[in-house]
Amino acid sequence: MRGGCLCGAIEYEVDQLDKPIMHCHCRTCRKAHAARFVSTAGVNREHFRWTKGEDALKAYESSPGKLRHFCSNCGTHLVAERPGQAQVILRVATLDEDPGLRPLAHIWCSHGVPWLQDVDEVAVHEAWQPGR
Repeated sequence: MRGGCLCGAIEYEVDQLDKPIMHCHCRTCRKAHAARFVSTAGVNREHFRWTKGEDALKAYESSPGKLRHFCSNCGTHLVAERPGQAQVILRVATLDEDPGLRPLAHIWCSHGVPWLQDVDEVAVHEAWQPGR
């Protein structure tokens, strides 16, 4: 499977997802991605490789020992890691194709914020809302 950042400067390949897809609601994921949650999956390092633009990567240590890697051009977060651990934590939404798995659970929901709750009760549109 291939994936990459928004501007196309960085690309990667993944042989398989080695852990289930989880929607993480923790405060640092919410802030880093400016979203209610981020969809992640663990990938063994031997199943992940950068194929383009590794020199455009920047890293931020969001908590002690945890690095979040993102594109220095467009800001897309691609993976997080704890150096020395066997897996990287892939931001699944940056994949360009279906990994064949579906999310297993929401985690860190205790960090959820009230203004982003009950989103399943709002209107759904295929594209822009009517009248736009």
